[in-house]
Amino acid sequence: MAHGVSVIEDVPNLQDIRVMAEILRALGAHVQFEDSKIEIDATTLTSTEVPEHMMRQMRSSIFLMGPILARFGHVRVSAPGGCSIGTRPIDLHLKGLQAMGAEIVEKHGFIECKAARLRGANIYLDLPSVGATENLIMAACFAEGTTVIGNAAREPEIVDLANYLNQMGAQIHGAGEATVIVQGVERLQATEYRVIPDRIVTGTMMVAAAITQGEVCLLNTCADHLGVVINKLRETGVDVLVDRDRIKVRGTERPLALDRLQTQYYPGFPTDMQSPFMALLTVAKGTSVVTESIFEGRYKHVSELRRMGAKVKVDLRSAFIEGVSELTGAVVEATDLRAGAALILAGLAAKGTTYVEKVHHIDRGYERVEELFSAVGAKIWRVNAGK
Repeated sequence: MAHGVSVIEDVPNLQDIRVMAEILRALGAHVQFEDSKIEIDATTLTSTEVPEHMMRQMRSSIFLMGPILARFGHVRVSAPGGCSIGTRPIDLHLKGLQAMGAEIVEKHGFIECKAARLRGANIYLDLPSVGATENLIMAACFAEGTTVIGNAAREPEIVDLANYLNQMGAQIHGAGEATVIVQGVERLQATEYRVIPDRIVTGTMMVAAAITQGEVCLLNTCADHLGVVINKLRETGVDVLVDRDRIKVRGTERPLALDRLQTQYYPGFPTDMQSPFMALLTVAKGTSVVTESIFEGRYKHVSELRRMGAKVKVDLRSAFIEGVSELTGAVVEATDLRAGAALILAGLAAKGTTYVEKVHHIDRGYERVEELFSAVGAKIWRVNAGK
């Protein structure tokens, strides 16, 4: 969206980042990515059609729809891919763009949007969708007039995106609140920006200390983004100490069960932490109840945890977990990103050796996960299939 060379720092070397970089190159942008820094010059964009095979590799490629349409007046994409964790329709994205004056045609698996120039509009989201909120904020940056997005997502990532866009010259107000107001501008100017720490990776490492009854000190964190996660860990008996930009976690004895853990939109308990927490609760004292209220398909890791000796029963949206004293290693399969992380956590605490297959899911959200855990004492390594 910006003129000039944008520089983004603290960028993890993830599969999704690499795919997005390839998509931008396919659209005509110059992209360099090394040493946790990515440089993007999009002044040379020549295409408004995202290649179908790239769209299918990750769901977040749909975020290109808003900014490309706003800048060029046209965009063509296919249905996005990504983790299979339940129904995640993009109708909120499309309704918002239509409200801003876009003409949308869906056929043969493709979505084509046209608009000479988007217009500011009052948009109310049926759900506080992170993706829709981000897409519409970006689209509204170049829209004529003022756009008001009601029931917007409030996640820290929304605030980070708005801060970045504002630094480039956008006029966005209310990010992190239920109503976001965007005043359209004519252009954005490239800038340098450092992204916020990944709260889900941070949370995963916190659970790792808890499930192994170990201790870890996490640097470059933001505890304000993890309030409910920290509180729930403390409820299980884990010691959590917050000191400025670091979090110290110490697992004491066997964790305590949680009689209620329900995923909610931010600032509630994040759905991305449900799977890792379930791994922890499989070895807790007592019976825990977990309710997944965001994605109906996010219990696929349950059958894999059972292979390791976990006692988990699922009834519609709720899972009942009877803690066992010990898990045992087994051959399990990562069905999605966070489920894969949960299986690694379970493997860290299990007796014997655990083999986690289809780790490409995990690589989408954790940079060199085996090195991450090895650095704090885990016996974990990556095995190339067939060797």
